[in-house]
Amino acid sequence: MKKVEGYPQPFGVTYGNGKVNFAVSVPAGKRCELLLYRVGHKEPGTIFEMPEEEGLGEVRFLAVEGLDGRKYEYNYRIGGKVFVDPFVKGLARTRQFGKKINAEAHEIRGKFPDAEYDWEGDTYLKIPYHEVTAYSLHIRGFTKHSSSKVKRKGTFAGAAEKIPYLKELGINQIQCMPIYEFDEIVDGKVNYWGYGKGYFFSPKTAYSACGHAAEELKDMVKAFHKAGIEVVLEMPFYEGILPQIAVECLKYYMLEYHIDGFIVNPYIVPWDSLKQDPLLKGIKLMQKEDGFQNIMRRFLKGDEGMVRDVMEAFKHNTKADGKCNYITGQTGFTLHDLVSYDGKHNEANGERNFDGPDYNYSWNCGVEGPSRKKRIVELRNNQIRNAFALLLTAQGTPCILAGDEFGNSQKGNNNVYCQDNEIAWLDWNGTERNGGLLEYVKCLIALRREHPALHKEQRLLEQDVIGCGMPDVSYHGENAWQAPAEVPSRQLGVMYSGADVKDVDCYIACNMHWTGHEYALPTLPNRKKWYLVYNTGTDMQTEETLIEDQKRIRLEARSIAFLVGR
Repeated sequence: MKKVEGYPQPFGVTYGNGKVNFAVSVPAGKRCELLLYRVGHKEPGTIFEMPEEEGLGEVRFLAVEGLDGRKYEYNYRIGGKVFVDPFVKGLARTRQFGKKINAEAHEIRGKFPDAEYDWEGDTYLKIPYHEVTAYSLHIRGFTKHSSSKVKRKGTFAGAAEKIPYLKELGINQIQCMPIYEFDEIVDGKVNYWGYGKGYFFSPKTAYSACGHAAEELKDMVKAFHKAGIEVVLEMPFYEGILPQIAVECLKYYMLEYHIDGFIVNPYIVPWDSLKQDPLLKGIKLMQKEDGFQNIMRRFLKGDEGMVRDVMEAFKHNTKADGKCNYITGQTGFTLHDLVSYDGKHNEANGERNFDGPDYNYSWNCGVEGPSRKKRIVELRNNQIRNAFALLLTAQGTPCILAGDEFGNSQKGNNNVYCQDNEIAWLDWNGTERNGGLLEYVKCLIALRREHPALHKEQRLLEQDVIGCGMPDVSYHGENAWQAPAEVPSRQLGVMYSGADVKDVDCYIACNMHWTGHEYALPTLPNRKKWYLVYNTGTDMQTEETLIEDQKRIRLEARSIAFLVGR
């Protein structure tokens, strides 16, 4: 091997003309060395100086001829300390999750980019926003529990083994929490979620069954694409990261791994810059926002003064701003816990229960935590069904938190950032314990897919946009065509016209009050009649049933009914 002239861009390691180029940012006045290790050796065997006078600005660079990347790993030594390349495309390190790694002891090194990968014609799915039903998961926690029954638990390959389940559920997009390399021990605690600083260009070795994280991630993406399921990555980055690094990182995963979209924090990465990038316009760019979540949680538990906000939430269009509809996420209770706890129970985190959000807009239905009282259990189950009904009949792209569909619990912990154990892992035994709920969610997802009126491409305007005699969306209360204006009201009817999408008219009647109410039904044109599809207050789901009294319907306390007009 010999050192030859290199070039300062792009950062990281690149191949070209029989050479391997290295480029890294180094503060002025610091000594910099390239360390090359033979695979399996503890100490670097070859060291190349990267003098400041041979650099450009604060970038040091060189190229090496005769370097076989399959036989070597690399690091830098800057100012006397071993330094891992922030643009590294893969890390050589232990696959044991939760072990603190010592860079100074050369326990972590950069791997050279893998050879060409056979994508077998795979490409981005480009499913329109309004046709997506998303599912948020943590790659490790999704299948790590013994009940997952996959062969390669807690890995990219293990997630791919669950594709048949997700297909049956009706999911066509997964949203993954951080899958890049990050420090697994921070301030003496396990960093289970992976937020904070990391090696953003490098898929996580601990999430691979075979140790080749890049190849296994590509295999996973390809498998999901073959099943018609998009793969979206959450890329939170960290405050202070250079915007151009974030943009280059997203482009890299898009091109190298065929990722369909990203969830970013617009307060950390300039949203306008991302949206204007010509290449990134080819994929989905999304942001997390808790507006829909908080509105629907408060409405669900019966807070007054929420009806106007709920009306807006029902017609929110995800394509317009990239904000999916969530009622639950990794922070702030699972859906089961949302209806089982008034307060957070994060004692296991070791922070005296001061961590995690204090305001969850939850309601325990009368008893804190687990209960065997029939009245409490039935009320909680009904509230869970109501939550899914609100999520899956609103116009925006819905995203389900993994495990909510079968009642997964985190024992009241609303901030499992440091819990790499059965508190945070999905307990798949819930698919049997709560099989009825699972079937209900499948039916709701299928119902949403069946009715284009529930997921229109364009934002609703509350106007008769095609001259059919009915507005695209209208709001009602106990009186038809009169949206509730009273602050104490907890009743709302939402009607979507199906004329513009060649569908039936759909009516969602919501009663979040603790007493029953009658709703006057809007009169349908052309002698159409109302049919009841389901009522959370009586049955999980039903066949379409003609409503005998076409003028009104009664809803019991805390229930939602879905009707179609044929």
